[in-house]
Amino acid sequence: MNRAADTAVLAVGGLTPLTTLDLPGRLSAVVFCQGCPWQCSYCHNPHLIPRGRGDRPWSGVLEFLQRRRGLLDAVVFSGGEPTLQSGLARALGETRDMGFLTGLHTAGAYPERLARVLPLLDWVGFDLKGPVNDYARITGVPDSGRRAAVSARLLLDSGVEHEFRTTVDPSLLQEAHLMELARWLQAHGARRYVLQRCRPVSRDLTDPLDDAGLVERMKTLLPEVLVR
Repeated sequence: MNRAADTAVLAVGGLTPLTTLDLPGRLSAVVFCQGCPWQCSYCHNPHLIPRGRGDRPWSGVLEFLQRRRGLLDAVVFSGGEPTLQSGLARALGETRDMGFLTGLHTAGAYPERLARVLPLLDWVGFDLKGPVNDYARITGVPDSGRRAAVSARLLLDSGVEHEFRTTVDPSLLQEAHLMELARWLQAHGARRYVLQRCRPVSRDLTDPLDDAGLVERMKTLLPEVLVR
């Protein structure tokens, strides 16, 4: 497979050979997909935001995975935003054909594409940026909240195992925003919600995750709430 054909399948911006964190309870490799349509200020992988060919061929990733058959349980596609790429479904299919479970990290930027790949997934980690009406100030993109909400409902209706999580940047989100998210998730039947600390945090800001009572208040709405 030549480089142009590789990129047509998947533009890969990085590869983590082994992790126990990205798909709960499984030994996984993580494929980082190049490109994201949103501009979140706290992005953990800003080098993946620009669209491009990435830094390694998809065929090389497949060769690596072939050598890890029987050693790894799963392959997680992260980013960036993996659903930006039209070749994601093919890449997922090739991964499943090798016997791996498949996971996806997504923020739901492309509901129609998420709907197409959900049948190929065993687990999804869904990044909720904030309440629907606050998305534009977080992502820098109008209408991003509506698209994320549509994607979240698709995931909830799919039966695919999942978790919702929010990175809590105190310059953008405080307790009122998080409780609004918890109520939204409760109304739509979600069960697991993970709050992720954002680092670094300015000393001038109050981090809502420092309030020990926040999780307990959320647990009155949702069965499982964790801080990671």
